[in-house]
Amino acid sequence: MVKHAALPHVVIIGGGFAGLTAAKELDGARVRVTLVDRLNHHLFQPLLYQVAMAGLSPADIAAPIRSVVRFQPNVSVLLAEVQDISVTDRVVKLDRGELSYDYLIVCAGAQNHYFGHDDWAKYAVGLKDLDDAVEVRRRVLLAFEAAERTPDPTERERLLTFVVVGGGPTGVELAGALGELSRHVLARDFRNIDPAHAKIILIEGGERILTSFPDHLAMRAVRDLGQLGVEVRCNLRVSKIDGRGVEANGKQIPTATVLWAAGVRGSPLGAKLGGEVDRQGRVVVNPDLSVGSHREVFAIGDMAAFLHQDGKPLPGVSPVAIQQAKKVIQNLFADLEGQPRTPFAYFDKGSMATIGRAAAIAHIGRLQIGGFFAWLLWLLVHIFFLITFRNRVAVLFNWAYQYFTYKRGARLITGHRLKAGAESDVAISALPRSALTPAIVAGAAPPAASPPAAPHP
Repeated sequence: MVKHAALPHVVIIGGGFAGLTAAKELDGARVRVTLVDRLNHHLFQPLLYQVAMAGLSPADIAAPIRSVVRFQPNVSVLLAEVQDISVTDRVVKLDRGELSYDYLIVCAGAQNHYFGHDDWAKYAVGLKDLDDAVEVRRRVLLAFEAAERTPDPTERERLLTFVVVGGGPTGVELAGALGELSRHVLARDFRNIDPAHAKIILIEGGERILTSFPDHLAMRAVRDLGQLGVEVRCNLRVSKIDGRGVEANGKQIPTATVLWAAGVRGSPLGAKLGGEVDRQGRVVVNPDLSVGSHREVFAIGDMAAFLHQDGKPLPGVSPVAIQQAKKVIQNLFADLEGQPRTPFAYFDKGSMATIGRAAAIAHIGRLQIGGFFAWLLWLLVHIFFLITFRNRVAVLFNWAYQYFTYKRGARLITGHRLKAGAESDVAISALPRSALTPAIVAGAAPPAASPPAAPHP
């Protein structure tokens, strides 16, 4: 068991794709490794939207970090919040205690970016962690429940209007999954409303959605979204989001549910590493992924801006994070062996996005396909990259069940986070008794609103 204090100490901040890959690459190495994360689990973010749309349960796409590295005796895991980093003293300051390091690998990811309108956050939920996904699921399902209970056609239309802001892969997948949920999964579950009449609007500020894909694939995605009832509106700039809805290009879109997929920014920890930070909060890294003049500090993944390949930051996707983590460990070993470091070069394995049932697009080298075969390829790739065998089996079973039955078993209304915006809730109990349908009034009185939970730390 490698636990000698004289061994170099490698501190890894973040247990996402980058952090976990770095830790696993150090398996058996003559170093001490401490992996720090404020959460106890690794999250497979590419499938987070499926939790938000009731397709999967949170445990299907997450695994405890300690379980993943349990056979690596040189790796310790700390559940802690990083408060500060002193690159001069080589110290990471935690909410309780601190860690000294010989090498520091910071891969703290990214967070939702509202472009200077942080007050929008309580009305428009982003999708960066499981808490976000559960909150999105709660709001979407509550909107249908509230629509079922109100006889007011104007209010019902507002409740059954869903706006997704952002036409990248996350926004497209959210909108497509929402279309499937309303038109197939919930279609026969209600008596006073028809969920299939829900209006789903995907707003994009640019000229088209999915700008990282070729034009014809993006147009195919628009067509497939249309078949699911999703209306794509491009060249719309959002100027206001509040409890009444979304204002874009001077026009109001009344809605009770806004989902944010328009932008992210790097973790605030990036500003503490002593290097340059770009407008999106990402750390500008050197060719070897180190930061500034601190060769012992590396920043990788979504929080890093690597500009040495084509002058543009690399996309915030898992293959980038995984490849960067492997290169950092290679350079760390080179240091320990007295060898020169080598620069990082990203190998693009392609891009994929799913729109809905048997509908996806894929751009892999010269291969540009859409439809059923692209969807199958998307399924296989995502199953392969899930972190544990249990996750793979659970997701594969759930997908097969949903494909043949059109049912989703994770339609649970749980959770309530104050910072996500109680004001924008479509809380059923907030409806006046006179606004309820006669059938409801004749029955039991609506339950009182539950008190809000404490904000998530």
